[in-house]
Amino acid sequence: MSKMNRRTMLKTMAMSAAAVGGGLALNMTAPGTAEAEIKKLPAKWDETWDVIVVGSGFAGLAAAAEAAGAGAKVVILEKMPVYGGNSIINGGEYNSWDDELHLRQKLGLGDDSAEVHRKDTIKGGDFYGSPELVKILTDNATPALNWMIDDGGLKLREVVNRTGGHSNYRTHTCVEGVGRGYTEALRKIAEKRGAKLVLNTSITWIWRQNAEADSPVLGVEVKRGKKVLNLRATRALVLASGGFSRDVAMRQIYNPSLTADYNSTNHPGATGETVRYAQAVGAEAIHMAFIQLYPYAEPETGLLDAPAVYPFRGPGFGIVYVNKQGKRFVNEMERRDVVSRAEMATGMKPTFSIFNEKMILRMGTKEEVEAGLARGRFVKADSIAELATKLGVPPENLEETVKKHNQYMKDGHDPEFNRSFTKVMFPLEEGPFYGIAQWPAIHHTMGGVRINKEAQVLDIWSKPIPRFYAAGEITGGIHGTNRLGGNATPDATVFGRIAGTNAAKEKPLA
Repeated sequence: MSKMNRRTMLKTMAMSAAAVGGGLALNMTAPGTAEAEIKKLPAKWDETWDVIVVGSGFAGLAAAAEAAGAGAKVVILEKMPVYGGNSIINGGEYNSWDDELHLRQKLGLGDDSAEVHRKDTIKGGDFYGSPELVKILTDNATPALNWMIDDGGLKLREVVNRTGGHSNYRTHTCVEGVGRGYTEALRKIAEKRGAKLVLNTSITWIWRQNAEADSPVLGVEVKRGKKVLNLRATRALVLASGGFSRDVAMRQIYNPSLTADYNSTNHPGATGETVRYAQAVGAEAIHMAFIQLYPYAEPETGLLDAPAVYPFRGPGFGIVYVNKQGKRFVNEMERRDVVSRAEMATGMKPTFSIFNEKMILRMGTKEEVEAGLARGRFVKADSIAELATKLGVPPENLEETVKKHNQYMKDGHDPEFNRSFTKVMFPLEEGPFYGIAQWPAIHHTMGGVRINKEAQVLDIWSKPIPRFYAAGEITGGIHGTNRLGGNATPDATVFGRIAGTNAAKEKPLA
């Protein structure tokens, strides 16, 4: 169909719809009946806001904070009965080459820069990530972290980790040890600036006027209790509703191997329907097959609790990964996808992380470890042989593995897996010793709607859809095939701020 014929057809359809009351909304889906394919714009709006933000995690709260700070009337819509999504339960990690406390320098952990962080991130995603968007992430990670400290009261532990896939020590941890430290800081900023948070509100449609290239997004249809309401956004809509790790059918469309047999670290609401609504009004989705496993989840449930973050934080301080035979199976400094594949290749569930008392304050707190011991998540012993017995691995094998690794660390060379060593790593020589079981669980979806540097949602022609923004895990194209651990929080926060700032700049629709 020619461009002119298409335009003529759309105008004719719009005029016909207007004659029966209300315009014709763009609807690219085909649910199965001719009647269902026609979706009329609301004759009236139940609520009107300047900026509507969908999702209350890092990205949504950051967007709401900046939009409200610019004077916009903002609502944050959250479908769950509690705020925060995956953000509030994540591991509490934030990658930034620096912070206003200059913790890395203070702790003597070597040099770093936003440029090195950028290179690590691009390489970590097998060069599929957008260099432009990754540069924005790494350049703005430190200002966003300082913003949460100064305006939101965020507090950091005096430790900076070097985690898998990173060449330097840059992974910061909030004092809470979980993502709640950042979400509370962001919520404080957003609510202080006047943004309103509404729970138990599910998005059921995105309203866009028509299929013209300059046709704006107008608002959303939502379900709140038994009511179906239409909310108008006079300036812009921001999607920050997260990924789709919990939707087995959706993830198997793109990666058939990720069956229901896999656990997930995500909260129950991570089901991805908002991506579909965005596609239905013209958005392009990319990198949908790139789905990450978290290699350190609780083996039976997939839970990402406080103990499950210790194996992630430990590589920069000497933690060792072993299989059920008590032998190493991977370079502990590798990124998450490599470790996950290596675990599964052992054919022996679970694997274990081994560390000692000296490492605890570099990875967490003694209180966290004591609580983990009480729940049976950590195992403690005075000797490596005793630890092996408690874990159910051959004592002689684990003793030999630890002995060889200690020597590799002294020599500064690992002939088995080519692990790199630093001066702040601890050999496993002095007890008490600890172990924790681990196994991969589905964790993060790197694909989603495509955005540009202004956080505008793009259509299949790479054109921005007017008044439509997105940030966080609902977006694709930033991380590539694999997201380096600790990059999710700065990604969501940085692009959430950009989306909120630009959304508030839109001239209000009449």
